Amino acid sequence: MNDEPTKVIAFYLPQFHPIPENDAWWGAGFTEWTNVAAATPLFPGHHQPHLPGELGFYDLRVPEVRERQAALARRHGIDGFMYYHYWFGGERILGRVFGEVLQSGRPDFPFALCWVNENWTRAWDAGDNAILVEQTYDEEARARHVEWLVGAFEDPRYIRIGGRPFFAIYRVQSLWDAHGFVRQLRAASRRAGLADPYIVKFDTRSNFDDPASWGCDASAAFLPHGIQRHLKPAKPPAGADRRHHFFRYDDVVEAYCAHPAPAWVSHECVFPGWDNSPRRKNQRAIVVLDNTPERYEQWLRVVYERAPERGGVVFVNAWNEWAEGAHLEPDARWGDRFLRATARVVLGADPPPPAGRLPGAVPPGPSYAELYLDVYGRYVAARRRLTSLEETIRREVDRRTRQLEHLLKERDEENAALARLVEELLSANGAGAREPSATPRE
Repeated sequence: MNDEPTKVIAFYLPQFHPIPENDAWWGAGFTEWTNVAAATPLFPGHHQPHLPGELGFYDLRVPEVRERQAALARRHGIDGFMYYHYWFGGERILGRVFGEVLQSGRPDFPFALCWVNENWTRAWDAGDNAILVEQTYDEEARARHVEWLVGAFEDPRYIRIGGRPFFAIYRVQSLWDAHGFVRQLRAASRRAGLADPYIVKFDTRSNFDDPASWGCDASAAFLPHGIQRHLKPAKPPAGADRRHHFFRYDDVVEAYCAHPAPAWVSHECVFPGWDNSPRRKNQRAIVVLDNTPERYEQWLRVVYERAPERGGVVFVNAWNEWAEGAHLEPDARWGDRFLRATARVVLGADPPPPAGRLPGAVPPGPSYAELYLDVYGRYVAARRRLTSLEETIRREVDRRTRQLEHLLKERDEENAALARLVEELLSANGAGAREPSATPRE
């Protein structure tokens, strides 16, 4: 049971700007939008491509875009972004976006990190074939990585669970020494004057084990990983290639709403949709059919209401996974309906759509209505933080009171023991004074 307000955290993909590595592998100017815009339907009626709405085909090197994303997320009840963090044997790839967020202090919006410790391959499958950049591990690189992470933990915007920096590992089972990494990270945090990190291992690649077996504090679903443990693929739509795996969104919602909690702390995950066919041109894709904002809202409500009993965190996959059909950001089909569904669950209200907004990579400045809603969102967040602070203070007062009571009890016992000892010594001395001398008188 978690006494803190439930946190809704959305995964955040930074691959929306060119980098030299992607230029070399996929062609000059490649970004995630390249796959998104080139997507084609797999069967008649298949909704592809997914096209962005009011934010347009943005470039994450533009600070105004990042500010706009944070304002949208805050206004609709998202408590923070979990940035994907790519660290390959001492080298950070796609690190510019988070690096600028960290250095500039903007946007003023909570964040945490998920280390996506897997190979990058041409198949977009994190496997061992056609590797573009390999995930390697050694002691020197690990030490540099730990030092860098602790520097991020020190940022006041960094999300904390029970006062502890929140850090996630995508594939803990791939680490060459998971327990060693976790111990080293905890020790470095303490040396920096921080609490031990709250470390979550995601349930990925058939690893649904107790997180304690990996030295972690909790596990978390990372859907659609594991979906086939609970559901059989649906019948492919007419005209669809049968090599792909199709699921019905309704079936996914029903299965995970009825999913029991494990014996350990495990955070739940929801997604507004899933279709990774834009990334899987000639390979098997996973496509979830017939998702709607209404069914997403029902799913999120169930998970959100029981979150305090399951660790107090809900993950949304994702804020902007456009090439996998998983995005809360407004699109050309649904507009901002998934965001408004999120707001109804988390804030209990449906924020009106801002007036006078035009799509584009660098949107115009906020209107008065937007500023009001932004202030309202900050007020809600402040109330949550205040509630959390009050609970933290109460727990700390209770803890210190118990400590003081224990010390007073120990002191009383020590005083009683000392009194008994003094009494025994006085009794012994008195008895000795009354005894006749054994020495003969001369």
